[in-house]
Amino acid sequence: MFGTANVYGWGENKGRTEEIIGTWFGQGGGRREKTVLATKVYGSMAAEGDPWPNYDRLSALNIRRAVDASLKRLNTDYIDIYQFHHVDRLTPFEEIWQAVEVLIQQGKILYAGSSNFPGRKIAQANEAAARSGRLGLVSEQCLYNLAERRAELEIIPAAEAYGLGVIPWSPLHGGLLGGAIRKASESGRTATGRSADALANSSVRAQVQAYEDLLDKHGLEPGEVALAWLLTRPGVTGPIVGPRTPEQLASALRAVELELSPEVLAGLDEVFPGPGPAPEAFAW
Repeated sequence: MFGTANVYGWGENKGRTEEIIGTWFGQGGGRREKTVLATKVYGSMAAEGDPWPNYDRLSALNIRRAVDASLKRLNTDYIDIYQFHHVDRLTPFEEIWQAVEVLIQQGKILYAGSSNFPGRKIAQANEAAARSGRLGLVSEQCLYNLAERRAELEIIPAAEAYGLGVIPWSPLHGGLLGGAIRKASESGRTATGRSADALANSSVRAQVQAYEDLLDKHGLEPGEVALAWLLTRPGVTGPIVGPRTPEQLASALRAVELELSPEVLAGLDEVFPGPGPAPEAFAW
């Protein structure tokens, strides 16, 4: 499965990641037929400045334009899961589903999914779809990992209730859960990006250190454990990984076969306690 978005590449390179996938598909060998392809719509693809109305978000016109442009960049005639990248507060779901239904009838997409939706919007979207006899959302791609478990309060329960598969993004929380402290110590280089910002907080650093110490005790690799933990979570289909090297890809694949013992799972909950079940966590 490949997950991307029309805006990925950002700035003057918006659309570039779709083009890379399209070039790969063009090499043949059954690549497209063996791939589940997901891309997203919402952000403006305008070259610069504020977008003209209907050139961003989820209006029927933008969805129509965006899917045709994505299909061209992706070098394919259909998208398996067309995802709404964000909630559109300006467009009613009735309009969105009408546009999606046309795309399905045209064979341009097979299913629709969401990304970064709160639980109430998952419910609202699927109730609106049900009223018109449509399937509705089949997946939700949300921020979810050991260090960020707020999705357990409403998003995961809503996805389970409506039968959506959950596809967590940033499963290593920007590298924080991939052995950030140990790697910095071994290389002598300071962590950068999101990891550096997080580790600047002393309480977060102590938490991550406890995480790495726990896994050192059991002879486990942090990045593999973070992915394997997500695969134990209710409702999760599989995390989206973004390896930069063949070694990182091999490590991610090993997580699929990794079975975490009850002792390790309990230790992870102790280091990174979740919010607890909903609504108990906030109701009493």
